[in-house]
Amino acid sequence: MTDDRAVLRSAGVTKTYGSAPNEVHAVADVSVELHAGELLMLRGPSGSGKTTLLNILGGLDAPTSGRVWLRDTELTATPESELVEMRRRELGFVFQSFALLPMLTAAENVEVPLRLVGMPVAERTARVRELLESVGLSKHAAQRPDELSGGQRQRVGIARALANRPAVLIADEPTGQLDSRTGAAMMDLIAALVHEHAVAAIVTTHDPKLLGRADRLLEISDGRLTEATVSPGR
Repeated sequence: MTDDRAVLRSAGVTKTYGSAPNEVHAVADVSVELHAGELLMLRGPSGSGKTTLLNILGGLDAPTSGRVWLRDTELTATPESELVEMRRRELGFVFQSFALLPMLTAAENVEVPLRLVGMPVAERTARVRELLESVGLSKHAAQRPDELSGGQRQRVGIARALANRPAVLIADEPTGQLDSRTGAAMMDLIAALVHEHAVAAIVTTHDPKLLGRADRLLEISDGRLTEATVSPGR
């Protein structure tokens, strides 16, 4: 169930590289809203601006112009030291490359963001157990990334992204390194967790078979965002 309040929104966001006459608009005048409990999927070809837009919405990169808000806080006017803390507590990121720490177990990887915010040990332990159970990895808590399959590693990444109960989940091609069957299961898991925990999520994909999981579907081409012309199937 979605919420009418925009958790994350942008207005006129543009990202330009180079200078005239060789300017490249990686993102061009993008205004978008994301709501609690909504899975927004963003599709577009390689080089269309998907990753650049996600980095800006997540406060990892600054736009050349335009503004981004997380609830009532303008991310584009927030000092980096405060952005770091907001990313730890309010934003969860899932990466195509998994980005797990190889020397840590699955449980320890999930625990990292909880340590960063100073959660007490007993609470951390309980939260990690709950998260691993939610992604079906209770029996794999003590295994390191190289002992897990690609799908299992991505499940660890999702659990880690949700560790601090973020308001927003940002996932950049989270199924890009997975086979089609595992990718479909992963997107089903993301959709279920988004709806169950009322997280606002934006996910990029180039796989048309996954678009049916979306509550709303947008397309990006040459940095410009449009409503999808094809129904996501819901």
